[in-house]
Amino acid sequence: MGRKRLIVAGSFIDGSGAEVRRNVFLAVQGGIITGIGSAADLPGNEETAIDDFSHCTILPALVDCSVSLSRSPSVDLHVRVAADEADFTQKIVLMEQHISYCHAHGVLGVATNDDPSDLLEQAQKGMAPGGSIDLRTSGRLCRSREDCAVGTTAGGDFLKIDYSGTVENDKARAFRLDQKDLSRILQQRGGRKVVVLANGRQQVEEALDVGCDAIEQGFEMGEDNLRKMAEKQVLWIPNVLRAKNGLDGASSGGEVCCRFSQRYVAPGKPNPGAAAFWTKMLAEQLTQLRMARKLGVPTAVGTGAGSVGILHGESMVEEMKLFIKAGYSMAETIRCASGTGAGFFSMEKLGALTVGRPATFLITRGSAQQLPRKLAYLEGIYVDGVPSVTYSKNPTRTA
Repeated sequence: MGRKRLIVAGSFIDGSGAEVRRNVFLAVQGGIITGIGSAADLPGNEETAIDDFSHCTILPALVDCSVSLSRSPSVDLHVRVAADEADFTQKIVLMEQHISYCHAHGVLGVATNDDPSDLLEQAQKGMAPGGSIDLRTSGRLCRSREDCAVGTTAGGDFLKIDYSGTVENDKARAFRLDQKDLSRILQQRGGRKVVVLANGRQQVEEALDVGCDAIEQGFEMGEDNLRKMAEKQVLWIPNVLRAKNGLDGASSGGEVCCRFSQRYVAPGKPNPGAAAFWTKMLAEQLTQLRMARKLGVPTAVGTGAGSVGILHGESMVEEMKLFIKAGYSMAETIRCASGTGAGFFSMEKLGALTVGRPATFLITRGSAQQLPRKLAYLEGIYVDGVPSVTYSKNPTRTA
């Protein structure tokens, strides 16, 4: 079983949605949480190792439910094109980089849209032990009848279907597939869950009617669809940050790279039409998110990292801030950013921190009231009950 370790936390968020607990200890043995109690009742055993984080907050590792590891989020078009056209070796290097960014920001689980080729396997192998993340791949991203022809949906842990185009796409309302196509694809799912990217009332309604397991984006889907999702317990991955990112960039005609409180804006002229569009999209999506909380729609955090200006790892904080702006409590937001996604994608080592569960968690300096901002600079990461060998809050920089 290994040596028992006691870990003391000033604040503790277990990821179940329960409120913050103060002055808690975790008993860990063999990588599993064997006990949780008040630090005042800490057993006095000189032979037991005690890690004192009484000045810190412990919370579950994060899960990003919408990521592309092979795409560059750069606002520079030339950089993005170069990434798309890179050779096999260059793509592996880029993916290793993005995986390391996720890990460094406490995102230890991702659902990625990348083709589950040798790229992902090689990228994971290239990471130092303990530096990799729990990956779930979508197989082939279905955007058309050709993409989703019989046999092409094989592979991957889940199916991702682009039913209406992303909200950034001017042709987002133009169907690439029809409901018969969607139904046929779901019949080929082979036990896998199906995530449908859909925007608009009709598109989302059709996706729900054929039995999808999750809706991604869901801009302008309306209250009736939210009620259906609550009734059927269909997961929603709202990607609110896409709208916030679009609005931040509209004032200059450029695009914004999310780095927490800072903004890097590409040069260009203001675009009043874009600003009005994104103002509307952001306000409506926040209203829908507020309603989803009230109705009990299961909701998970997915950033769309790899899209223009949405950085791997770092952007989780920005998406979480938007959940809080929509009325979610900190504890509820942490649940959406960890356990909900981990459960949906069957990431068994991630999720809520309860007795009998793996002791994989994040440590942030300060109180829970300082979250999610403090996730920008983690005090530490524990994987299976011990400090991550690849994470350092003060990394050594080399020339």
